[in-house]
Formats: sequence, structure tokens, C-alpha cells
Amino acid sequence: MDARAAAAQLKQWALDAGFDRCGIAPLEPPAHGDAFVRWLERGEHAGMAYLERRVEARLQPATILAGAKSVLCVALRYAPLVDEEEPSGDLWPRVARYARGRDYHALMEERLDVIAARVEAAFPGTRTRRYVDTGPVLERELAARAGIGVVGKNTMLLDREMGSWFLLGELFTTLDLAPDEPLAELCGGCTLCLDACPTGALVEPFRLDSNRCISYWTIEHRGAFGDEAAEMVGDWVFGCDVCQEVCPWNRRRHALPPADHAELRLPAERRQLDLAGLLALSREDYVERFRGSPMKRARLEGLQRNAATAMANRLAAEGAGVPPVD
Repeated sequence: MDARAAAAQLKQWALDAGFDRCGIAPLEPPAHGDAFVRWLERGEHAGMAYLERRVEARLQPATILAGAKSVLCVALRYAPLVDEEEPSGDLWPRVARYARGRDYHALMEERLDVIAARVEAAFPGTRTRRYVDTGPVLERELAARAGIGVVGKNTMLLDREMGSWFLLGELFTTLDLAPDEPLAELCGGCTLCLDACPTGALVEPFRLDSNRCISYWTIEHRGAFGDEAAEMVGDWVFGCDVCQEVCPWNRRRHALPPADHAELRLPAERRQLDLAGLLALSREDYVERFRGSPMKRARLEGLQRNAATAMANRLAAEGAGVPPVD
């Protein structure tokens, strides 16, 4: 089977496995590798020291797997089915959409494993290695090369039909596969995401300072908040979607039908959990309610710290006569 036919076969297997979009990228050094190194040097990765490890592998993706020649990039959409599914209420915890259902790492890894098994059966001697938001992989760069999307000014990957509501994964392989064509730039003169960022974390187009990012503070930071961090967090309990919510590519009517991955929907056991309930949650209840949830990344202590901060900020806003955030 030639490189083009093999690529078509792997992409069909990716769709069969339940992914919404896929593409093939070559394993050349990333075009924006220098920008990544400068980002680290400026300390804009904040406390995420793990990003400093294996930089050489991030800049040389062919070294991820001995003999690797190509990477299959996949995307899984997580936008809600209908607006009515959006939880509401003054005390409901604001949580980034991607984190409301099952942990996407496990879900996507299972599907990539299905593809890997088919590859290794159909092409004896072929080796594969999968990643989902882990390991020394600059996944947005690879996915952009694979034609899944193009990096937007908010540093998220954008697509005309999917917007930015999708998650990424990769299957590195020793197969020689024909690559897909990258997409054209989508942002134009728009700066809505930069203007809307409540903390100024998007310091300029295509550059995010994690030291001012709500997602960093509510997910990755360990320990108490200082006054500045507590103010920046606002009423978010896990992550932040502001720069995606204002993006025109997420607000327009897309050609694709709504995403329907039941595993990524908010389950009943967490739908009824408000800020007060989260603060009162015992460790046993936490383990039960958040089993298999990506929100466990923040740990119980972090979630309760975030909930207490969100409640204090809402009360302060109401006391000052400022309407709460919708």
C-alpha cells in the first residue's frame, strides 16, 4: 500500500473509532519552536516546570518514537448539544466545557489504542505510540500541519466548522504516510479574544502568559492564592472559556451537526453540586463524585480553594452593586 492509500486507511479508522476530524502530519521540526523556547525563557509557563523537560524532543518530534515517519492527529469535539444543557444558577461552579464530563485523556487513549491495534495488524512490524495532552509533544503545531485547524490569536486551534471546541490526540507511527495540507489563517484583524480576556493573559496575538491565566491558577497551581491571583480567578472554579466564547468561529452557525459524545456531558452527580456543596464535600464524596473526571487534576484542596474564592468574589461583586457574571 502506497503512502497516500495508507494515510486514507488510517484516517478512516480514526473516524470509525469515533473521532470527529483527523489528518496526517510530517515529523519535521516545528516552525514555531523558537517561539516556544522564548516563551519558556520569559517564564510565561508559570509554575508548570514539566514543560521545561524534554524540550529537545518537543523540537524534534521524529525522536518521540524510534523510526517514526508520520503522525496521525485526531480531534474530538466537546461543544454542548443544546444551550439548555448549560447549567445555570448563581451558585453553580463555572467550569470549562471540556472538563465537565469524563476525563478526555482516557476516552481518547482508548480510541487511539483501537486504531493502533488495527495499524499493527494490517502493517506487520509497524510500531506506534499515542499521546493525549501528555508527553513532549507540541500538539497544536502538529495538528495545524495535519490540516485539522490553524492556531488563533488566543493560542487555541481554530477550524471553520468546529470552531475551537475540540480536543487533540496523536498516534506516532513508523509508517510512511502522505501528509495533509495546512489550513489558511482564520483570525484576520479580529482581536475579540484579546479584548475579552479578563486578566490580560493574552498579552499579544498568539502569546499567552500563564502567570495571568485563570486556567493555570485554577488547575495547575498548588497552595493558597495571593490577593492578585484570587482577584484574577473571578468566579471560575476550573479552567476558563472566555476567549473561546467570544470567538466568532465559535459563535457562528457551523456546517457540522452538534457534537454528541455522551461521555463528555456533565453527569447528574455533579450537575447538582453548587459552590456551597463543593466546599462541604468530604474526601469520600469527592472520590465518588469526581471519579473519572478531568477536574481531579486540581485535587479536592484546589477545587475547594477555587470554590471559596469564587464565592467570595461573587459576594464582593454583589456588595459593590456589580451584577454577577452570567
